[in-house]
Amino acid sequence: MSRARGPLVVVGDAFLDVDVVGDRRTTGHGQDAPVLEACGARHRPGGAALAAWLAARDGHPVVLVCSLGYDGPGERVAELLQDALTLVRLDQSGATPVKSRIRANGRTLLRVDDGEGRPDTAGDHARAAEVIGRAGAVLAADYGRGVVELPAVREALTRAARRRPVVWDPHPRGPAPVTGAALVTPNAAEAGAGAADPERAGEIAARLARTWRADSVAVTLGGEGAAWAPPDGPGRFFPAPVSVSEADACGAGDRFSGTAAGALRTGADTADAVAESVQAASRFVGNGAAGATAESGPMAGALPLGLGESADALAERVRRSGGRVVAAGGCFDVLHAGHVSLLRRARSLGDCLIVCLNSDAAVRAQKGPHRPLTCAQDRVRVLSELECVDAVTVFDEPTPVRVVQRLRPDVWVKGGDYAAEELPELPAVTAGGGQAVILPLLPGRSTSRMVAARSRTPP
Repeated sequence: MSRARGPLVVVGDAFLDVDVVGDRRTTGHGQDAPVLEACGARHRPGGAALAAWLAARDGHPVVLVCSLGYDGPGERVAELLQDALTLVRLDQSGATPVKSRIRANGRTLLRVDDGEGRPDTAGDHARAAEVIGRAGAVLAADYGRGVVELPAVREALTRAARRRPVVWDPHPRGPAPVTGAALVTPNAAEAGAGAADPERAGEIAARLARTWRADSVAVTLGGEGAAWAPPDGPGRFFPAPVSVSEADACGAGDRFSGTAAGALRTGADTADAVAESVQAASRFVGNGAAGATAESGPMAGALPLGLGESADALAERVRRSGGRVVAAGGCFDVLHAGHVSLLRRARSLGDCLIVCLNSDAAVRAQKGPHRPLTCAQDRVRVLSELECVDAVTVFDEPTPVRVVQRLRPDVWVKGGDYAAEELPELPAVTAGGGQAVILPLLPGRSTSRMVAARSRTPP
């Protein structure tokens, strides 16, 4: 029988994560440094906020307890989370931390950290303690900034561990886990396991469980998997399904600990929760990790709803399996029956449908200053709820040439009354081995006509 009687409460330190992604040119003027061209900024919640968002995407009711400054980055994190979970926002002293990664060709060249904000110790933390007390399970996502050290929060976590599963993801600068935690999840470096083999890592896990007086410890070993043990052993090793040692693993620890907490919330035993977490973290890394959970441009931070796979990962997977990738481009401003008919017909042409959406700026440039009527973030949400749509990606450029070059669809679908030869992206479609198909919209269904008719109607 499920023990999930309350939400999954995630307690910890939240950041704004930013990926600055571009094309790398070997040297700049004067041969002084590499240059990144055609850059775009991608935003996502970081730290405990990412762990909470990932758990919410798994279908758990989630409450996040964290501190955020009332500044640009803090408001951005709150905005990114607003439709996914309940935010209990503690006051913060100092600027909201921002972690910016400079990336090119799938690799991180540099990370820049800014903002040393910490929770205001003089603030009112009663609501945080109350929420923790009503949890079905708790994840303490400690990033060393002090949320889990607040006296009222620490006391509430200690009480929670006596009656509900508490998963503790530790940090070298943070405190020891509360006594009785169901599972503590250090990585190999945090556990002092270094390059230990799985058997040795299991022994370390058992020793740490005794030291921390935890019910069990899982030492995560990157692309290898995890070694799990209770205090008295013996331990078990859960191998990763595939090696992802060369992939970007940003956020894998949050995926692991959040999955474990969610599994414990719904009644899984701890060993099964660890096994499920290894699988989930491996898939997460294989599908692009945290970097796949954000889009670029004015849409930055509006997280795509197919979290398991980004549009790029989906296209590659379908292509590898011998399937047919279909992509459709457009503004899809006010979604109407014509759009739905177009997308359903497009999906029937292959094995997946990716919608390539004009950003707000691109729509304004194409349709005028009063469009779009619906912001890109909302357009993504609505489109992603359609059964026929498998993924949505947003592009900033005036034409979809670059997104077509990236996705290489077998079929490129546009709706309208013009010929395929008129499409500026046609050379990119054919260069990738694809074909362009024009599907007419239902007669009389046009957002532009709807807007024009409404403007002529007296209020």
